[in-house]
Amino acid sequence: MASEKDELVFFVNGKKVVEKNVDPETTLLTYLRRKLGLCGTKLGCGEGGCGACTVMISKFDRFQSKIIHFSANACLFPICALHNVAVTTVEGIGSTKTRLHPVQERIAKSHGSQCGFCTPGIVMSMYTLLRNQPEPNMEEIEDAFQGNLCRCTGYRAILEGYRTFAKECCGKKVNGLGCCMAGKQSNVGCCGKKVNGPGCCMNEKEDNTGLISSDLFNPSEFQPLDPTQEPIFPPELLTRTDQPRKQLCFRGEQVMWFQPSSLKELVALKAQYPTAKLVVGNTEVGIEMRLKNMLYPVIISPAWIPEMNSVQRTEEGISFGASCTLSHMEAVLQKAVTQLPPYKSEVFKAVLEQLRWFAGPQIRNVAALGGNIMTASPISDLNPVFMASGCKVTLVSSEGNRTIRMDETFFTGYRKTILKPQELLLSVEIPFSRKGEYFSAFKQASRREDDIAIVTCGMRVLFQEGTDRVQDIKLSYGGMAPTTVLAVKTCQDLTGREWKENLLQEACRMLAGEMNLSPSAPGGMVDFRRTLVLSFFFKFYLTVLQKLNVELNGNNNLDDVVPSRYASATLLFHKDPINNVQLFQEVPPGQSLEDMVGRPLVHLSAAKQASGEAVYCDDIPHYENELYLTLVTSTKAHAKIVSIDTTEAQSIPGFVCFVSTKDVPGSNITGIANDETVFAKDTVTCIGHIIGGVLADTQEHSRRAARAVKITYEDLTPIVTIQEAIEKQSFFNLVRKIEKGNVQKGFEEADHIVKGEMYIGGQEHFYLEAHCTIAVPKGEDGEMELFVSTQNPAKTQEFVANALGVPSNRIVVRVKRMGGGFGGKETRNVILSTAVAVAAVKTGRPVRCMLDRDEDMLISGGRHPFLGQYKVGFRKNGRITSLEVSYYSNGGNSVDLSFGVMDRALFHMDNSYNIPNIRGTGKVCKTNLSSNTAFRGFGGPQGMMVAECWMSDIAMKCGLPAEEVRKLNLYNEGDLTHFNQKLEGFTLQRCWEECLINSDYHSRRKLIVEFNQKNRWKKRGMAIIPTKFGISFTVPCLNQAGALVHVYTDGSVLLTHGGTEMGQGLHTKMIQVASKTLGIPTSKIHISETSTNTVPNTSPTAASVSADINGMAVSNACQTILKRLEPIKSAKPTGSWEEWVSAAYSDCVSLSATGFYRIPDLGYDFEKNEGKPFCYFAYGVACSEVEVDCLTGDHKNLCTDIVMDVGTSLNPAIDIGQIEGAFAQGVGLFTLEELRYSPEGNLYTRGPGMYKIPAFGDIPTEFHVSLLRDCPNSKAIYSSKAVGEPPLFLSASVFYAIKDAIVSAREESGLKELFRLDSPATPERIRNVCVDIFTKMCPSAEPGTFKPWSVRV
Repeated sequence: MASEKDELVFFVNGKKVVEKNVDPETTLLTYLRRKLGLCGTKLGCGEGGCGACTVMISKFDRFQSKIIHFSANACLFPICALHNVAVTTVEGIGSTKTRLHPVQERIAKSHGSQCGFCTPGIVMSMYTLLRNQPEPNMEEIEDAFQGNLCRCTGYRAILEGYRTFAKECCGKKVNGLGCCMAGKQSNVGCCGKKVNGPGCCMNEKEDNTGLISSDLFNPSEFQPLDPTQEPIFPPELLTRTDQPRKQLCFRGEQVMWFQPSSLKELVALKAQYPTAKLVVGNTEVGIEMRLKNMLYPVIISPAWIPEMNSVQRTEEGISFGASCTLSHMEAVLQKAVTQLPPYKSEVFKAVLEQLRWFAGPQIRNVAALGGNIMTASPISDLNPVFMASGCKVTLVSSEGNRTIRMDETFFTGYRKTILKPQELLLSVEIPFSRKGEYFSAFKQASRREDDIAIVTCGMRVLFQEGTDRVQDIKLSYGGMAPTTVLAVKTCQDLTGREWKENLLQEACRMLAGEMNLSPSAPGGMVDFRRTLVLSFFFKFYLTVLQKLNVELNGNNNLDDVVPSRYASATLLFHKDPINNVQLFQEVPPGQSLEDMVGRPLVHLSAAKQASGEAVYCDDIPHYENELYLTLVTSTKAHAKIVSIDTTEAQSIPGFVCFVSTKDVPGSNITGIANDETVFAKDTVTCIGHIIGGVLADTQEHSRRAARAVKITYEDLTPIVTIQEAIEKQSFFNLVRKIEKGNVQKGFEEADHIVKGEMYIGGQEHFYLEAHCTIAVPKGEDGEMELFVSTQNPAKTQEFVANALGVPSNRIVVRVKRMGGGFGGKETRNVILSTAVAVAAVKTGRPVRCMLDRDEDMLISGGRHPFLGQYKVGFRKNGRITSLEVSYYSNGGNSVDLSFGVMDRALFHMDNSYNIPNIRGTGKVCKTNLSSNTAFRGFGGPQGMMVAECWMSDIAMKCGLPAEEVRKLNLYNEGDLTHFNQKLEGFTLQRCWEECLINSDYHSRRKLIVEFNQKNRWKKRGMAIIPTKFGISFTVPCLNQAGALVHVYTDGSVLLTHGGTEMGQGLHTKMIQVASKTLGIPTSKIHISETSTNTVPNTSPTAASVSADINGMAVSNACQTILKRLEPIKSAKPTGSWEEWVSAAYSDCVSLSATGFYRIPDLGYDFEKNEGKPFCYFAYGVACSEVEVDCLTGDHKNLCTDIVMDVGTSLNPAIDIGQIEGAFAQGVGLFTLEELRYSPEGNLYTRGPGMYKIPAFGDIPTEFHVSLLRDCPNSKAIYSSKAVGEPPLFLSASVFYAIKDAIVSAREESGLKELFRLDSPATPERIRNVCVDIFTKMCPSAEPGTFKPWSVRV
């Protein structure tokens, strides 16, 4: 046995680390951040799903006899697995203090970092790729990012920056003939047309005041990549490779970790500890221990066992040791496929196809083949392939070895296998295929990249030699039962039949019966899953038919050749590398070089973010006597609290105290409408309702203790859905209404009237940095300093002061930057900040709490789900005469900002259309869910989505092209909106025309019709959608801002304003404004942070107006300084800025000034329907094209063209980044992101494992953004316009393009009537409305006859 105090030796960024006290529960991420103070590596989700914690692992692989580098998720990587390994973090490759690495420099300079929280992980994924492949192609670059998420940028800028590393970007040589980038140098114009050719943007105006540019950065400025300059692998680790390995053992508080060095030791350990878990990559056990509160007291790591890492070719196939990683298996199989005759590698190709979409590289690089099988997941991607192909597995125990086939008996129950407790999986043999044998694997998930399967399958058929008669067939499915299953009856029935149409029909009939699911089955989506079983078999049938046709060509036995219209159904998913053009207007020719307004200045924190130096809330070093708070939250949606028992929690090491309602020194009442509590008292009204918190010395101890707090409840009946709230009349008491014209008369004038309804699901903010607060009591006068990740320092200050019972002047709230906000940190951060502040007062010590991703998603609410019911009247030509709409939103358990959200939905119920007679009402439902809140767009997108729904109904009903009907109803300059505000500077018509031209709309529409005629099972669709978004807070008093400018005697300027930085580039824009106003370079101006003791009573950084109002306030303060400097400047006109400042100081002239601004003349009266709610409107138009797979519901975003009016852009790079980021977020809202709740109100989707935001592969392959030219906006700073929220709704063009494709699919089944498609248009919803023979074989269960697994809230 190993001695109990083994040492762990590893290297981090070239420095040796020797750890004597190893706790097996510690992850690499925790160790890096806490022990080594390396905070560049971020915690985004804690489950390996977002990539924010990506690092590079390097080690000498004894089995391959070479040094290997791979990316891994530090949040899952066990510290114990690091023995003799080198770790490289973002800090180890470059810094702003020394030199940025080219990978860091390029993402920063190409504007690929906004909030910057995901940037270090993306940098490390790219860095690892370049260490292995210094000249990658574009496909390899995109694949490297499959395990990384970003919520801000929309990904385009990241790929554009990193494309500069590619030896070829689109399959052609970079800038060679036909390359997508060649346009930048040749005479292909900036808008993708030939320069000055027809339709080119450059031949429109001879006197073009500012030329159009597409260059947001200059690649020639980038330092070259020099692979010889990379850090070397630590020589000491190389010398250690000759030494024999000895078994290691590490003991922690709860877990013991063994690392045996031989198979004999391993077998002995497993006999001694039969219940021990075997862990290689920790990608499953790590998640179980963290998220499912599982505890495994003994863990054995078989990573060093030679027999479990070996790869051998046998007579029958290739045998892989069970510890082989999925990446290694992938590389071996890829090589085998190139060497073997095609007929032998059918199974290998199927495994590779599944691995292509299996998690991200960071998981595949560490996850073991054996772990994947033994986890026995019912939705495993690989087990159906192994089962259908009849893989052989070798098992070993102290009693000896045995080899069995993976068949229908291998999985004995949910996550159980046939193995005995002391047995181990030693190796897996994947067989060669034979002549006449065909194999396919399919997987359907919510998102293409890095997603768990909904249904997955492996299918094998062997034919009698030279015929199309089935000799043997195996159909294996995952996602259709608690285990991976074989369709035994169907397979028996099909054996001996000919591969013809009647076999297909019989197989589908049999499968529909055999692969049945209870309507209450876990995972839901029952109809979809049953239909996929048949769709997959149909794809397999066609694929085999094609191959048979080639094989038996001379034999004339095959009369069933695949019809050409069906051929595309057999194609595997393929996406081309992205191609894009971004256009903006250059600054006027005479503009001074020092004047940065209007130039694509890089985000001022980008380099710090790319090198991991940017400090976020949880990166602030720990205080000496700091405590950690973990919240204790309700597990019931509606209940009385009977008792709280902390006895068990008190026995956990490090426990300090429990904090609850009785510890609140001030008022326990809180919330925007004073209808919430700091800690729940007597009653809980949602799952996740904060009841109290546990304070302990470390996060781990506080987590353990919080889990040990026992609460007993008395259940009350919850209201969960909008439907339930309507039935029970559970509403918050304000009903909003806007009415104009005579609605009844409008309906009488109509030729047609259509009624309908649409549901728009909610959305999780998924800022990469979860909510975080550090509270530091100052020990006198009730003073406290809080570091908070918030958009709203003033409200945080007010609510904390209220809870502590002190005046606001004792509380200072400081915000350096946020890792994303999107509205989620406008008011909901206070539920955490007040709890942390109360805990700090109770203990008199600094207290920190950063929510885990699952807590954050559960507690903090999101975008309001909406139900819109409409009745619209219109003429035969599509002109609207009357509209009546009722909106219902799910507000959750408190008012928060729900009324404001509903107001904005009603203000935007027209979208961009002139409706003479209109009535809209809005009700906010009171339910037992976490309170929903602000989210980018703030009700506007939901209001406009319903408008586009009835608009598409009108087009269908009239049989007219949708774009004509939309154009016919658009507003014109000078029109009055339904709330009687006059439209001035109305550029929407220009945006519309330009978007039609840029997208080549009409000729592409013809190509789509042609494509759809030629393809039965793939359909394309296209839609062009406008948006009009009102700019201002709808609460008039919030439209004010302050600024503070200090000029120091050396001429440097410290600037503070009321806005916070969350990645949107606000600080960068404010420095541009100050620089232009003062006439000094941006390098002389610095913004340190936003704080309540510099600029008081600030409005939240929200409603897209922050640059408008803070920019004016900054300008106002700078003007004051300039005015004071005037006499000095006129006395010495040739002096420098520094000289003037120095002279002013000598003359006792104040060099500090405050600035203030409010938007004038705002205010609206709902009763009278008069006034001016908005300062101005932002306009934009987008055209998108998609391709839908009618059999699976998958869709591809092929192309999007956006034209956006941002006035005269303050910073085109930031504005284009905002447009693309908002668009990607909207693509998530309308096509991907689905919050799923149980009927009892329990949120299932609590992390990236189940909740899917767009990934790199979800943005349009062709993504073109154009800023409208020559459209200055007189109502904002330097003629600019707001840009944060308005573009989000343009992603509805993707939703309606999908709907357009579905129309074509339904016509094939003879369906011409209007149909309902709710949002998001997930694969499930798309597949279910593409009605065909397969959907008809899987009829739905009657609602009300069963309890569903999930409900639509």
